[in-house]
Amino acid sequence: MDQHALCHFSASGMAAIVNFPLWRAAAIAQSGFVIEGPTVLSRYLKVLSPETMPYRGVFATVFGMTWARAAIFYGSDKGKHWMLDKNISKPIAQTIPPLIISCCVQFINMPLVRSAIMIQDPKSNFSNVTQAMSYIKQTRGFGALWHGLSAGVLKTVPKYMTAIVVKDYMEENLPLADPSKGNTDILIRSGIKSVSAGLAGAALTNPLDVLRNEMFKTDLNLIETYKHLMKKEGITFCIRGMASNCTAVAIPIAITIFFTDMFERALK
Repeated sequence: MDQHALCHFSASGMAAIVNFPLWRAAAIAQSGFVIEGPTVLSRYLKVLSPETMPYRGVFATVFGMTWARAAIFYGSDKGKHWMLDKNISKPIAQTIPPLIISCCVQFINMPLVRSAIMIQDPKSNFSNVTQAMSYIKQTRGFGALWHGLSAGVLKTVPKYMTAIVVKDYMEENLPLADPSKGNTDILIRSGIKSVSAGLAGAALTNPLDVLRNEMFKTDLNLIETYKHLMKKEGITFCIRGMASNCTAVAIPIAITIFFTDMFERALK
């Protein structure tokens, strides 16, 4: 593994570890799993309490998050530079690699994602991802492990394409760091770039996250799930779990971009 790849995987691993509790809270909120409590804050804290088994599926989920996010960012960066070297136009070079890689990653990771979200239900009897996968395969067939793939692709691909395009745009257009200010300007510049990319990707894809998670819960197809949500909640389903999702999605993307920058600078 070259140093550039190592920086991406290390940063992605850090992001996955930090983000797991936030991802769990978002998964529960978007899936409509019931957490009792008088206020939003009390329900959020209960999500993290021992009684709801807050670290159920943590190792499989962190592994899936780490390799997937690192592969998308590293592969997109390499693909962009390869295409630019071949004199392919910049807009195509910025969008095609994350499009292709995100689709491949989503397909490979889908059984893990579905099972990991399924066991976050406080009422679930499964203690780990393997048990959930086995149950899905035995009761609904092997292909059911990829149920929700359509919504997952629609959600993941735009999220990472948006984040990467925003990241590259900010890198090219933000004022260069002032060397006289030491590392302060470098950290601020990288922070602005990272947070902007994370928030852009998260806000865009929340409705698709809700659709995907509802598909996992109900086993309906994409169109039926959309009709079900519109009948039950109306267009407001698009903002279900929005606050949790923006936190859960923006933070790991921002951490990954920020620490990749820092690691690469340290290796120079």
